[in-house]
Amino acid sequence: MKKILMVLTSVSELGAGGDPTGYNVAEAAHPWKVFRDSGHFVDFASIKGGQPPRDTVDTDDPIQVQFTEDETTRAGLYNTARVEVIDPEQYDAIYLVGGHGTMWDFPDNEGLQKLIGDIYNKGGVVGAVCHGPAGLLDVELHHGIKLLSGKDVAAFTNDEEIAVGKDQIIPFFLADKLVEQGANHIAADNFEENVQVSERLVTGQNPASAAGVAKEMEKLLAEVIHQEKAAEESAAEAEAD
Repeated sequence: MKKILMVLTSVSELGAGGDPTGYNVAEAAHPWKVFRDSGHFVDFASIKGGQPPRDTVDTDDPIQVQFTEDETTRAGLYNTARVEVIDPEQYDAIYLVGGHGTMWDFPDNEGLQKLIGDIYNKGGVVGAVCHGPAGLLDVELHHGIKLLSGKDVAAFTNDEEIAVGKDQIIPFFLADKLVEQGANHIAADNFEENVQVSERLVTGQNPASAAGVAKEMEKLLAEVIHQEKAAEESAAEAEAD
């Protein structure tokens, strides 16, 4: 069993006094189900701690309903830890849940940047979907290179921002910022599933990509488990000799 940390925005309004927002429930619920069904432990953190604001729940989506009604999950979301107090050694993977609010509080957050870098540096898996990749900006690895440098990534596209009418509200176009930091941004058609895997970084374009991101993260975690078992068996054989 592996431990996965899901990180959520603490922003409840779009800009100064704008429309209500929060983490995207679909982008949390569908990966949560993938991870839980695989037997992994899922924990939650947010930028400010406490109970993070959430966007609208689609009650026609049984997975979102299951997520919001699950007692363990509700308890975990009731009082999340702030990202800067999280011990990266406790987690094998980190997943950044999207939602427009992340565009304001994920970038420039040193606690989040350090947490992501530390988990990746120790061989962990990093995932993000939709606007969640905003948290990958300026993350540096132990050799001083940006995590995004040379990576294939997917995120909410400029065209999608225009299509949902948020292009005049957001502080920047996420896809452009990712490219500025050396990433190779790969876009699919608006609102189509698009998941990119680059080493141990998995990113998705939009809510339709959330479950796919989790499944690819799961594959990488399965490889880690396989390698750990092989190492244990090799050590046991060496002792027996």
